[in-house]
Amino acid sequence: MRLATAEINLAALSYNLKRIKTLAPGARVMAVLKANAYGHGLVKIAQQLNDADAFAVARIDEALALRAGGLTKPIVLLEGFFHCADLPILIANNFETIIHDENQLQAIETSELGARLSVWLKVDTGMHRLGIEPEQFEAFYQRLKTCGNVDPNIKLMTHFSCADDVNSTQTQRQINAFERLIEGKPEAKCLANSAGILGWPQSHGDWIRPGLMMYGVSPMLNQVGTEHGLKPVMRLTTRVIAIKTIAAGEKVGYGGRWQSNIQTQLAVVAMGYGDGYPRNARNGTPVVIREKRYGIVGAVSMDMITVDIGTNPDGVAVGDQVEMWGPALPVEEVAACAGTIPYELLCNVTPRVSYDYITPADLSR
Repeated sequence: MRLATAEINLAALSYNLKRIKTLAPGARVMAVLKANAYGHGLVKIAQQLNDADAFAVARIDEALALRAGGLTKPIVLLEGFFHCADLPILIANNFETIIHDENQLQAIETSELGARLSVWLKVDTGMHRLGIEPEQFEAFYQRLKTCGNVDPNIKLMTHFSCADDVNSTQTQRQINAFERLIEGKPEAKCLANSAGILGWPQSHGDWIRPGLMMYGVSPMLNQVGTEHGLKPVMRLTTRVIAIKTIAAGEKVGYGGRWQSNIQTQLAVVAMGYGDGYPRNARNGTPVVIREKRYGIVGAVSMDMITVDIGTNPDGVAVGDQVEMWGPALPVEEVAACAGTIPYELLCNVTPRVSYDYITPADLSR
């Protein structure tokens, strides 16, 4: 009997990509696969995304893993390259790179490449992370357009800092700043991440970059994926491995963080921070057993969590499956209970969790 398992619903993934295309019908799709496809399995996920126009990863090792897995679509390096020695690797594997600083541009200009590199010029319009300053844009643009090592069909990009909040004015300011900067430039443009796709349709442009929403999870504040017509792709489950009865007044787990006021029963489940479950999940964070919600109690341990099942009228038993998040329990809700974001929970699933890739005809699975 398998214990901690991440069931990955490939039918839901395909469904979500189709949904994304309906939201931005005029845009090409750069499917974001960084961080092991947000914890879902880099190559397996990419192999399912036949209708994406390109893939995006953060680093070169992720891009190389996709090529080794037989993926031939264009791959964009969102952090760009870090050393001039990387450039021949980019050329040999047909990788496209973000350019976000002077060092990268100089490396391209002074290298002997033997072929032209596909480039995305990234402008910082307010995120203040990667990207050239707006006042640098025209000079960078002209240097790239005239560099013999660069494909003259460059593309232009920025990244939003607050698109998850539709009440913030920051995103519209960024859109306006980008549009003023690139006015009259014929190149393809890419602004919208997942939150931009959902909350700011005026930002869709020529390309969109769906990440979290592709996996059925909402990037928007205080919302869940189903509110956007998305299906959760990951279902994280485990099993009940013991049932215990404790008396009123007994404390549970390391540090005695929780104390029962009445005699109750606990289900001990085989899941913990060693599997990637958040250690700071508070008392009452829900799990689902036999289609009913129960709250965890006590500290999350490395390998186990205790769940208060009360007098157990539903007959929860050793061996029962426990859904930690998935279709019956949105990962967004679990993240809120742990004081974090769903991105972190998905990316933190550890290698000891078994992965099971399914393609059910019935998307209710």
